[in-house]
Amino acid sequence: MNSNSFLIKGWTITLVSALFALAAKDANVNYVLISYIVIPVFWVLDGFYISRERQYRDLYAVVAVKAESVIDFNMDASCFNRGDRTWLAGIFSQTLIPFYGISVATTLTVMFLIK
Repeated sequence: MNSNSFLIKGWTITLVSALFALAAKDANVNYVLISYIVIPVFWVLDGFYISRERQYRDLYAVVAVKAESVIDFNMDASCFNRGDRTWLAGIFSQTLIPFYGISVATTLTVMFLIK
């Protein structure tokens, strides 16, 4: 899950940078506006992976203390979908807000510089 989150951040930077390059090449702000679609979509997807990773960590913590004869090998972590383990909590986690907040702020700055 963590590697998926890392890859999503990489794709976000790559796509937004490419859109900035296209916008600077043609002095067309419309390319920058597309990044306002790209950033939230990847932000929500990244929040999903963060929330799932947290749920599976909780599942691991529960299974790790069980006796070997009691373990049922059930990988359903949906019972841990509460509090800070929800998708919405993942989106607004401390690790994602700075990254995507800076991405949005940079997009705003670039949009006004190109104009």
